[in-house]
Amino acid sequence: MPGLVGVRVTALAGGIGGARFLRGVLAALPEADVTVIGNTGDDITLHGLRICPDLDTVMYTLGGGISAERGWGREGESFVVAEELAAYGVGPAWFGLGDRDLATHLVRTRMLDAGYSLSDVVRALCERWKPGVRLLPMSDERVETHVVISDADGQRAVHFQEWWLRLRAAVPAQAIIPVNAEKARPAPGVLAAIADADVVLLPPSNPVVSIGTILAVPGIRSAVHETAAPVVGVSPIIGGAAVRGMADACLAAIGVETSAQAVGVHYGGRGRTAEPATAPATTGHGTAPRPGDGTADGLLDGWLVDTADAGATVPGATVAATPLLMTDLKATVAIVRAALELAGV
Repeated sequence: MPGLVGVRVTALAGGIGGARFLRGVLAALPEADVTVIGNTGDDITLHGLRICPDLDTVMYTLGGGISAERGWGREGESFVVAEELAAYGVGPAWFGLGDRDLATHLVRTRMLDAGYSLSDVVRALCERWKPGVRLLPMSDERVETHVVISDADGQRAVHFQEWWLRLRAAVPAQAIIPVNAEKARPAPGVLAAIADADVVLLPPSNPVVSIGTILAVPGIRSAVHETAAPVVGVSPIIGGAAVRGMADACLAAIGVETSAQAVGVHYGGRGRTAEPATAPATTGHGTAPRPGDGTADGLLDGWLVDTADAGATVPGATVAATPLLMTDLKATVAIVRAALELAGV
């Protein structure tokens, strides 16, 4: 895509889906200035170590260290420490801590304990991995996503990681709460990255516990709503099913149907789009909204869905369709380019 040298792209991203999409962004726009605002609601402390799964997944994926088979953790990983902990009867066994990955958590925890901010830590870790983007945590303050459930132990709140990994989201969530989000502040550079962007992208990350948690930090949602840049989201739902993971269980917890249209409506349209001179080069079609169709805090100017969902509509946003399965880098680049065309970039 010529003529986009230095274009400023800001993306809000969660874990595996967001990281893979970002790899396509860098391939499609090799000379762009890309800032990634990463979800920290999945963060957890285990064995005295602060673990940031989504930030690490983005860092490893873009830095060439991710396990391609799992989509998380390090390539060539071993689990000797985890095996020894299990031999001692020390859990939790449901969280896979690899030996190489432990080094990252040790460095992070040591720096945090020494008084460095999470932003400082991420910057230092990225010096090794050189992901090709400016990676920012959504906040330097601790925010953890907890899930309220009812089971044999009664009604209780568990960390999102336990609900997701140990319970496999099989116990229905009565509520999903980003604990302390309302008191947190955006990390340095987050609001400026949104305000100064040429395009803002919402990758196909979980709309509740990834993108939704980022937006729960005061000031971030309003920054996306108010930015002068076009805002385009990519649906994580194809044909009524989550592309990966258990996003349907998260959507059910907040009363949103598992469909591309419902997720787009959940984000909301800004009502700022005009019918493009030419439709995006996809197999779907755009649906230009009337002025004023957007919601009061809507985020989207464009919503990219799969061809299976080509009939979707989102008031206040232009909807276009293209194949959304990120089967390989070529397919992912095509999705990114379709999103950029929808943004008019």
